[in-house]
Amino acid sequence: MSILDKIKFPKDLKKLSISDLKVLNDELRTFTIEAVSKTGGHLGASLGVVELTVALHYVFNTPSDKIVWDVGHQTYPHKILTGRKNKILTLRKKNGLSGFTKRSESIYDPFGAAHSSTSVSANLGITAARDLLNKNFDVVSVIGDGAISAGMAFEGLNNIGHLNKNSLIVLNDNEMSIAQPVGAMSKYLVNLLSSKTYENFRDIVKNFTKKLPNEVSKFAKKN
Repeated sequence: MSILDKIKFPKDLKKLSISDLKVLNDELRTFTIEAVSKTGGHLGASLGVVELTVALHYVFNTPSDKIVWDVGHQTYPHKILTGRKNKILTLRKKNGLSGFTKRSESIYDPFGAAHSSTSVSANLGITAARDLLNKNFDVVSVIGDGAISAGMAFEGLNNIGHLNKNSLIVLNDNEMSIAQPVGAMSKYLVNLLSSKTYENFRDIVKNFTKKLPNEVSKFAKKN
């Protein structure tokens, strides 16, 4: 039995070791490719978030914690890990799984998104409601390097910062946009990732992880 066969819901990830998670990444990627080769769909975007999907569900306590995916077609691995693995071959078919996140489909989909650049504003709405109701959970938005350049995303970031909301925005700069990103933001990200400041920061993080337990340190060095 593969490791993926043992994963019914994200809580099952908590039982795995770091080395098991790496194997799971490979199995999840293969499973996604095999499924989409039969159903059709946006394969590149989903392959670009395999490790990130596993990491988020491993670290956070979904569905209590909320993960808001920007552009739902990158969520096939998310669907597989959140109780929909056996239905994945119905993807994008009549009465089957949606090609995007869908609230009526799963409690693990807190926001339905097909178009890009909406996740940050959705994050703000959820965190504002959480705070008004005095609830205690985390809200994470995953947005790509192409989607972050849209005005709605900037507006969301501006309002989250202004209201000082406790939330997390993950910028997934994995070069998996449908089309080549253009504009100042795209150039900024390229320059940032190739800058000496970023390299120095990355070295600081790597040196810090050397002080962590061996398993965690080895995983951090390779990722």
